[in-house]
Amino acid sequence: MNKIRQFLKNISPFNNRTEMPKILYVIKVLLIFFVFKFGAELVGEAVVIGIHFACGLNPLEGEMFDMNTITIITYLGYSVLIGVVILLWKLFQKKSVKELGFTKDFASYFIGIAAGTGLLAACIIPVTLTGAIQYNGIFENIDIKMILIMIACYVLQGAMEEVFCRGVVQQLLMKKTSVPVAIGITAAVFVFPHISKMEGASPAIAVTAIVNLVLISIIFSLLTIRFKSIWAACGLHSVWNFILNSILGLNLSGNGEKITAVFDMRSVGSNVLNGGEYGIEASILTAVVLAAVVGICILDLRKTAKKTAEAKLAIS
Repeated sequence: MNKIRQFLKNISPFNNRTEMPKILYVIKVLLIFFVFKFGAELVGEAVVIGIHFACGLNPLEGEMFDMNTITIITYLGYSVLIGVVILLWKLFQKKSVKELGFTKDFASYFIGIAAGTGLLAACIIPVTLTGAIQYNGIFENIDIKMILIMIACYVLQGAMEEVFCRGVVQQLLMKKTSVPVAIGITAAVFVFPHISKMEGASPAIAVTAIVNLVLISIIFSLLTIRFKSIWAACGLHSVWNFILNSILGLNLSGNGEKITAVFDMRSVGSNVLNGGEYGIEASILTAVVLAAVVGICILDLRKTAKKTAEAKLAIS
């Protein structure tokens, strides 16, 4: 009985114990992820329902805002989720916001934005040149106000996913497991919520989407290690989603709905070149680009590590 009690105490997500076998620690981190995620989403849902009631609507009786308003409320509500995660992080893990990845090096956020813009261009251009994506010009009536609102929405959405994955999961795993293990498990956690959006996709597109999700997750993780914070990953994640959906008007991770966009770009047919309904994140050409970037990031990390080691030797 004592062993069972000790086992439960060790893997409990409500303490910051680390003295246990690695496999138990990995289980503990996964439990922390799901408890934090469920807790944050529960609070977020309560806030959304509360806003409906405050505006004289009863969602329990089907009285809801229009779809665009609900989408905006949901995205802006991610700020609540981030706040709840930070609170749980401090309460149960007894760690600082810096240890979650929010360091003072905010400048790397803009490096992430620049990298994300270039990376997306490198993926979109070759797919468009094959004719798998068609460019139909600029929309006549562009809702500038909504575009600006969506910037804030995607900043929060990208940050929320990175807080959960590169923040909670990766930061905890890096304390006790190897770098490859930490990155691999973080990738699995990142991919899992996206799988439901692949329903109806062909096996080829679904497999390519999973491969691409793993690759982009690795890139996010390597950026987090390179800059010792999650700011760059947040910047890349948010700008990728914003440009893809609100500027180019293309599908984002299987979500065909868009509130507004600047350019009228659409997939031609459904194939592994354009990713079908899932979007270019399921494109085989995107996989090639992402794989190349993973290689570049690994070489950069090795180069940086070598310079650091040489600098330490010179000092000693």
